[in-house]
Amino acid sequence: MIFVGGVLGSVGDLAPTKTFSSGESITVTVDPADKPAVYVATNSRINYECEISGGSGQAKLAETSGSQTLTVGSVTWEQILVINAPSKGDYKLTCTNQETANVKYGVGKPVTSAAGGIVGGAAALFLIPGAGILVAIVATIVVLMRRSSARKRLAVGG
Repeated sequence: MIFVGGVLGSVGDLAPTKTFSSGESITVTVDPADKPAVYVATNSRINYECEISGGSGQAKLAETSGSQTLTVGSVTWEQILVINAPSKGDYKLTCTNQETANVKYGVGKPVTSAAGGIVGGAAALFLIPGAGILVAIVATIVVLMRRSSARKRLAVGG
């Protein structure tokens, strides 16, 4: 249960918290420590263009390597960009596409940040039962040693 909760919680935390349509501008608070990512949800291939401005320094958008997707509910998000900002601040983000497809953009955490939750879930999967087994072994040894000493006392006193 803890393993599944850790994995599902991590994936849910990645989902875009702010969503917008093509041509809309949104203001996002970017913290470089969070390594925010831009996602797109669409059922068809599109050509997109995104721009970022504002903040206390020049932020840049970088393409992600490979295809990284996550599904939350019935929406499949594909990570398309990461936001590289020099400092924490509010930035204006705009994404557009020429196609008339149903497209939704969003900003969330990168897929790679789920590794912590998955590792934590896996650790819980193995460490909690391992700790339980270790406690059981120690308790068994203590009980056996006390029984042995009690029998010896009865034999000597008896």
